[in-house]
Amino acid sequence: MPLVLVLMGISGAWISNLTALDAWRPWFSAATLVCLGWAFWMLYGPAARCRTDGICVEPALLRRRRRWLWFAAGLIALLLLFPYYIGWLL
Repeated sequence: MPLVLVLMGISGAWISNLTALDAWRPWFSAATLVCLGWAFWMLYGPAARCRTDGICVEPALLRRRRRWLWFAAGLIALLLLFPYYIGWLL
């Protein structure tokens, strides 16, 4: 959300006062983890290779999707844990 506001031209001084969504952070984090879990289930679950209509995914494509999912999971973990490790960096 703050990045969208910056791209719209709203200054950083105003964004620093944007704390209305902070109370919703646990819910957004939980929704993110549920979506990430669903993505892992889709790529590592029993139906990851072949669907019910008989169409199978190429192994190279499946490996590439899995790599991107792990990359996204790492990035999401860094973003979710940001409030906890930023104190050590400052």
